[in-house]
Amino acid sequence: MPSIPINGQAHDFESGETILQIALRNEVEIPHYCYHPGLSVAANCRICLAEVWAPNPRNEGKLEPWPKLVPTCQQTASEGMVIHTDSPKSVANQKQVMELLLINHPVDCPVCDQAGECHLQDYSYQYGRGESRFREDKNKQPKKSIGPNVLLYSDRCIMCTRCVRFTREVTGTGELMVDGRGSTGQIDVFPGMALDNELASNVIDLCPVGALLDKDFLFKQRVWFLTKTPSIDGITSSGDNIWIEHNEGIVHRIKPRENLDLNDWWITDEVRYGWKFVHDEGRLRLPAVRGRDPFDPTRAGDAWRESLVAANEVLEAGARDGRIGLLVSPMLSCEDAYLLAQWVRSIDAEVVFGIGPVPVDGEDRSYGDYVVRAEKAPNARGVRRVLAGLLGGEAEGILEADAFLAEAKAGRFAATVVTGNYASDWVTPEWAEAVAAKPYILIDTLPSRLVDAASVLLPGATWMEKAGSFQNADDRLQAFERSIATIDYCKGEAQIGIDLLASNEGRAPVKYDPEQTRAEISTLPGLAGFRGEIVRPAAKVSLESDMLTVDL
Repeated sequence: MPSIPINGQAHDFESGETILQIALRNEVEIPHYCYHPGLSVAANCRICLAEVWAPNPRNEGKLEPWPKLVPTCQQTASEGMVIHTDSPKSVANQKQVMELLLINHPVDCPVCDQAGECHLQDYSYQYGRGESRFREDKNKQPKKSIGPNVLLYSDRCIMCTRCVRFTREVTGTGELMVDGRGSTGQIDVFPGMALDNELASNVIDLCPVGALLDKDFLFKQRVWFLTKTPSIDGITSSGDNIWIEHNEGIVHRIKPRENLDLNDWWITDEVRYGWKFVHDEGRLRLPAVRGRDPFDPTRAGDAWRESLVAANEVLEAGARDGRIGLLVSPMLSCEDAYLLAQWVRSIDAEVVFGIGPVPVDGEDRSYGDYVVRAEKAPNARGVRRVLAGLLGGEAEGILEADAFLAEAKAGRFAATVVTGNYASDWVTPEWAEAVAAKPYILIDTLPSRLVDAASVLLPGATWMEKAGSFQNADDRLQAFERSIATIDYCKGEAQIGIDLLASNEGRAPVKYDPEQTRAEISTLPGLAGFRGEIVRPAAKVSLESDMLTVDL
């Protein structure tokens, strides 16, 4: 394999790779603004220019410098090249570019949301001059709303055009343009248009400075206070890889996490902003048993113990009178489904499994290679797969939501276990009437028509508050870890399943272990190849992926 030296260190490369790509892959820093691996090469920021020496065929192949500095984001590597990004000429260019970019920049870092993750700020310290020589008045541009979620601060813009290229090349919607030329040029939306496509807010992540900001996150938190946890989209069936950024148990934003096998560098606005139900003030927070006084929050442990006993009594009575129905929500993880099903099967081996309603919004929509899934449930396939394994590999024995509803209406279940965990109230009057006709146990996160009439209410946890795995629309199984602590007295559904089984058997419960649960799932018929991708932060910044695949 050929190699080229960059600042005296040789690095192998493949044909067609640019100098900047080689440097990034080998953790050699070359400053850059306009380059992004998911976009075309514009080579307009000029800070990545470097000095290149190469053999001159007209001078007996002697090594000579090229007459001009070369944009490393654009120049492909070839055998014999020698690259200097730290030579006097390269360093002088870096300082000049930084000085040019800061001429009209307001340098308002103390009040800018991008502070702490701003390339302009970082490069100013590393490559810029210590003081400005500019004495004239700066051009001032007013901030502007260019879409439902995006604010444009034009006076911070460095005209890298990443956002323009994104709307042209990725979404194909073309809302953004460059208006004007030279020092008067600025990013804007075309007249009569708004930046409102389903992937629009990715331009916020693409912006290397503080020119495009998130309205929802504006002035909420300083980024250095945020903890980033790698996770999976828990709202749709896409399974997009995300960062959940939180502080002191409160989620403040979600950002895309690179995975070239799945979502590349992007997520939909639905995934980015659809998590607010996690901190909904109406969240169910304490167990309840019908006919008893509300539990005292200061006695949450006793409340759970009494509720677990009551739940087992309801199912045991139902098993004596007939069959039990278990409705497993497609919002639950594979581990949740398995452990809850194991508990119900310990009471009624003939339990009827059903899949909860799967929300669907129109049809799948494509933006280039990126697909926006119409199915708004993260794990319908995973739940179905686990329940089929519990039935000996026979998926035919699992009822879809409509069929389960029909059975409930017909009074076929002497008792029912219903799980929810949807992002909003999912219970229609028809569901409420059918389920409430017989005793039922409700495991859910948000209020619904089923709460008041439930024989036993057990408050569950959202996907951010527990560990588990989802199988997306492409049958890709991915594991995720807990991002934030469970609110108040709620528990993850997997832990609830463990506690219910332990209570029924008269023993102390154990702590939920996702790895052990996955090992148990792998012993089920048809699930010997059960695999997951364990989500961990990458040890280094990578242009490929920060996913580690392991056998479960």
